[in-house]
Amino acid sequence: MKYIITGGAGFIGSHLVENLVKQKKKILVLDNLSTGRLDNIKPFLKKIKFIKCDISKKGKWMKEFNEKCYIFHLAALADIVPSMQNPEKYFNSNVKGTLNLLEASRKTKVIKFLYSASSSCYGIPKKYPTKEKENLDPMYPYALTKKLGEDLIVHWSKVYKIPFISLRLFNVYGTRSRTSGTYGAMFGVFLAQKLSMKPFTVVGSGNQTRDFTYVTDIVRAFIKASKSNLKNEIFNVGSGQTISVNKIIKILGGEKVYIKKRPGEPDCTFADITKIKKKLNWSPKIKIEKGVKKLVKSIDYWKKAPVWTPKTINKATSLWFKYLSNR
Repeated sequence: MKYIITGGAGFIGSHLVENLVKQKKKILVLDNLSTGRLDNIKPFLKKIKFIKCDISKKGKWMKEFNEKCYIFHLAALADIVPSMQNPEKYFNSNVKGTLNLLEASRKTKVIKFLYSASSSCYGIPKKYPTKEKENLDPMYPYALTKKLGEDLIVHWSKVYKIPFISLRLFNVYGTRSRTSGTYGAMFGVFLAQKLSMKPFTVVGSGNQTRDFTYVTDIVRAFIKASKSNLKNEIFNVGSGQTISVNKIIKILGGEKVYIKKRPGEPDCTFADITKIKKKLNWSPKIKIEKGVKKLVKSIDYWKKAPVWTPKTINKATSLWFKYLSNR
């Protein structure tokens, strides 16, 4: 039995790979490394099969769908502003990539198709905390492409009997978060700024609140969903709490500067996780204070590198893996 992970060299994907390696599963990672980094899974490369490929294009990677498998579909382009600047690129990656993956899945026995959906599909919700039944109203191309990916999966499930679970992730943070882009994932950007001793860039006023969930809790949700007897379900995955960006910066400690608010962003994200608690018996374990401390520890360790270049960052990442494994 094979465990296929798209985007397995990325932020969440690499943590999922690590978890499944510990379970001694047969793992295939598909990643084009456009945003993922091979260093994220370097300690596991001898125990997995890695194929560099772009799933938005049909190719030899589709031949790997040749036995019973679980599919964890995490590959996607993220970020709001870049999606508005180049919507076609996001459509190809997030929609066409999902379609190709589903078509490949039709040629084998899929035990379960697990999709990394996005809470951005809700747009600016009318109710908080937000339930899965809330109206969907994506406000920008990234959000729309993630919703369209989910729509395809739901439809393919009905027509071709591919069992699925879609996890609508709220704000995920943790180690290995991508650090590129002014408008990238908040904690990833803050990590890069902390490393370079620059002020934190706060989008808008900083009074907006977010539902932050630590990456290992997200991975537990994927694992629980894969092992459960449930199928054809959609779940919110969040902390069930909300905290302001300004308070996060206060916990991190440092100066801040303000940049223009992104269009179509809600002032609050707040997941109602009643359904996933009841049906999957999942709830987050890591509180925001503990999660931030984990990040700060990683920052403090990385700061030991004398000069930050791509080479020294890669070296520091490898050292950080060794540090974690020896703890």
